[in-house]
Amino acid sequence: MGKNMSFAEGRELVLSELRTSLESIDSEQVEQLLEAVLSARKVFFVGVGRVLLSLQAIAKRWAHLGIDTHFVGEITEPAITAEDLLIVGSGSGTTLFPAGIAQKAHKIGAKVVHIGSNPNSDLKDIAAFMVRIPVRTKYYLEDEIDSRQPMTSLFEQTLLLLGDIVAKMIIERRELDMKALWQYHANLE
Repeated sequence: MGKNMSFAEGRELVLSELRTSLESIDSEQVEQLLEAVLSARKVFFVGVGRVLLSLQAIAKRWAHLGIDTHFVGEITEPAITAEDLLIVGSGSGTTLFPAGIAQKAHKIGAKVVHIGSNPNSDLKDIAAFMVRIPVRTKYYLEDEIDSRQPMTSLFEQTLLLLGDIVAKMIIERRELDMKALWQYHANLE
C-alpha cells in the first residue's frame, strides 16, 4: 500500500487543480453567460448527480441576487418560454436526461447554454454557446485537464465556483448592496 495522503497534501492537490481548471475557462464565454443570465426572464438548470447539486447551489445563490431561477424537475417548476434560459450542466454533453431536456427547451425557443467539457457533443447543434470547463470526462479527450481526484469531482467543483464567480459579477454589474442580500436568504431555519 502507498503512503496515506495528509489533509495538507489533499488540500494542495484540490486547490492546484481548481486553479488550473478555473484559469482554463475562456473569460469571453463567461461574459456571454453573464449577459444571457441578466437578459433572461427566468433561468432554468438541468443536470444529474453531483452536477445537479452544484447547479442547485448556483440556482439558490443567483436567486439571492434577484434572478428568477428554477431547476428542471422541482415541484414548483414553471413553464419555460422563448424569453428564458436553460443552463445545461454536463461534462460529457451526452448524459441522456439533460440532453433530452435541452432538445425540448430548444424546440420551445428558449436559449440553451451548455456548461461542460466536451465541445463535440450533440449539444453543440442546439446550444447558443458553450462555457467550456476542459477537465477530465468519461471520454478522456486529448485536451482535457487531468485530475487525480475521483471521477468528475474537478468538473463539479469548478462548476460550483464558476457559479459563485458569476454571482459576484452580477453583484458588481447590478451594484447590489451585499448586506441587503440577506433579505432574500431563507429565514425558516
